[in-house]
Amino acid sequence: MSSYRPARALAVALLAVLPAALLPATAAHAATRTVQGGRLDWGIKSSFQSYVTGPIAQGSWGLTGGAATVGGSQFRFHSATGSYDPAGGDFRAGFSGGVHFTGHRKTDGSYELDLTISRPTVRIEGGGGTVYADMVSKDRGSGRVTSTAQVPLATLGLAGIDMRGGSTPVALNNIPATLTSQGAEAFAGYYTAGTPLDPVSLSVDTSAPAGKPAASKTPQKPESSAKPKAAPGRFEDAAVDWGVRRTFREYVTGSIGQGKWTLAGGAQDGGALFRFPRGEGTYDAKKQALEAEFAGSVRFTGAGGLDLRLSRFAVTVKAGAGTLRADVLSEDTSRKAVPLITFPAGGFAPKDGLAVLTEAPATLTADGARAFGSLYKAGTAMDPVSLAVAVTATAKLPALPDLGTEPTPSAQTSEPPAVKPVAAAATVADDGSRTGLYLALGGAGVLAAAAVGALVLVRRKRSTTDASS
Repeated sequence: MSSYRPARALAVALLAVLPAALLPATAAHAATRTVQGGRLDWGIKSSFQSYVTGPIAQGSWGLTGGAATVGGSQFRFHSATGSYDPAGGDFRAGFSGGVHFTGHRKTDGSYELDLTISRPTVRIEGGGGTVYADMVSKDRGSGRVTSTAQVPLATLGLAGIDMRGGSTPVALNNIPATLTSQGAEAFAGYYTAGTPLDPVSLSVDTSAPAGKPAASKTPQKPESSAKPKAAPGRFEDAAVDWGVRRTFREYVTGSIGQGKWTLAGGAQDGGALFRFPRGEGTYDAKKQALEAEFAGSVRFTGAGGLDLRLSRFAVTVKAGAGTLRADVLSEDTSRKAVPLITFPAGGFAPKDGLAVLTEAPATLTADGARAFGSLYKAGTAMDPVSLAVAVTATAKLPALPDLGTEPTPSAQTSEPPAVKPVAAAATVADDGSRTGLYLALGGAGVLAAAAVGALVLVRRKRSTTDASS
């Protein structure tokens, strides 16, 4: 026995080192991350949408709180906040925005079907997941209106998905969702518990661990203080937010248009709207009059020769009325400063150094109708306009809805099966923080190989001893 005791001791020592080799990787993921920005895409239930807008309910739905649409029948909720524990896999992300469904209009103008779902929150812990939401609903029979905060609306099918070890952004794609009993009650009894809902997709950014820089986002413009002092009445920080028209965006990206939009020159995508920043011009607080020009452009392209570019946006406000103009390039025809829409602008007075106009209803002009190739008639309601002007150096513009970093295929990782089996529905993008894990596993592999070698040596030595005896 003494002939192979040293080899056995070596094997035991090497195996004892393996847990220690993995400790740096565990420590690297121990710190809880902060969820800061991102989107949740969820159609709730597509057949319900069709029912609401169909010939029976003859209703409609509208977006609230900056929610947007994406794809054929999904709603996009924005500006995620929450927390994520890479070590244990616990995850919480709350999103902004909502959708309001109405249908079955009564003679008094009210609706028998009246349901609002807003502020969805996804919680994942202990391997299970739930979607919560604020819900305001009207009972189908009594008409009683119930308002409940953060109802557990749907359970998520997370079989085969391991949430541990992720970095940023964290993405879940097409996760099955099932209506809960509480959700069925809050859904005004239109569906029973256990009914399949539309799958859920989300992508959120998380803060980097302590000592590492956070993931880069859209570059910020220089501080106003870095600019030369503006002349009285002039300003150099403003933004106009306008989504053009929701149904036009859906047409462009849908099965008919088969196209897309492209932003340039500093324009930003806020989900339900486009922001055209870096406004400069003059503002008269007493008259509430504005002359402003903004940076950025948006170009819509698609099938059938669709190609429309809007740039050099400008806004005029005078006597309580506003006009938005833009240069229009379409079908090789270019027109300058075309008045696209008009909007009411009463009460455009500064408060705390900021003059703000929020979601003013917009109407298409005759010139605007021609710019859209007569797709819409003059007088058509377009997306609302929001306007913000910083009249002091310390005032800050309202935050744009935060959609987070766009996940890219190149950023997705495939974990070794022995470490973290991940279903195809879940992807976790990496910022490099798992390098320590791979290095630890590499070192552990060498140690394990050495230990196995030692054990083989032990067995071989024992076999030799037995044979010789």
